[in-house]
Amino acid sequence: MTLERYPDHIDHILQTWEHDPDAITVRRVEGADGRELLQMRIDMGVLQLETTGRPDGQQPHGCRTYYDHLLDRSVLADDFELTDRDCIEIDREFVQFYHRRVCWLRLHEYDRALEDADHTLALMDFCRQHSDDEEWILSHEQYRPFVLFHRTQAAALAALESNGPETAIAEVNRGLHRLKTFFAEYEAEDSYEDDELVARLVEVRESLRETFDVGLTLEEQLAEAVAREEYELAARLRDELARRRHSREA
Repeated sequence: MTLERYPDHIDHILQTWEHDPDAITVRRVEGADGRELLQMRIDMGVLQLETTGRPDGQQPHGCRTYYDHLLDRSVLADDFELTDRDCIEIDREFVQFYHRRVCWLRLHEYDRALEDADHTLALMDFCRQHSDDEEWILSHEQYRPFVLFHRTQAAALAALESNGPETAIAEVNRGLHRLKTFFAEYEAEDSYEDDELVARLVEVRESLRETFDVGLTLEEQLAEAVAREEYELAARLRDELARRRHSREA
């Protein structure tokens, strides 16, 4: 069978899909074999991403992602250290998963955005554990709040769709706690309250309360009860939280 000759240029795509500098423009398309793909329109072209595995479709050393390859190697080594080549590949993977995470958020595919955010956070943790180059580690850690922000957005909106506003608010609070822990780790607690990402998550939480007429969640009531040393109330709230979690998982 003779394959049809396709042009090497992408003029037809660029001419029919206008770039909007003020918006993230994403679409789903089918590959030649029918597989699902993502495309993001950028100012000088189009990014095409796979929807599973690594966004570039590669399988580094036969593994699903380069992070999986690193995990396999680290298990076999008593004192594993990242090489210069590893650092280059890690940086590539960070960028690829960032682009796909943004695509999933734009398409309201919150569970898949959450999965990609968790991949990035786990890879960041791995870098901290296995590199002694503080400058290189910080080049990634500076973006951890942004990844946590995306993760919290995705987790809250996924929870809103599946379990309702109270669970979504709880997810926002968990995200805020993780951000506060990060600020404390780098001795920047004074910057936490004024941080733009923190303010935006607080705004999301309060918008959920107002839109769905939700007061304090059970977890928030529990925290207040513990702070006031009302331990009998706290015990009842813990039991109710456990019952609800068991009901959702059943």
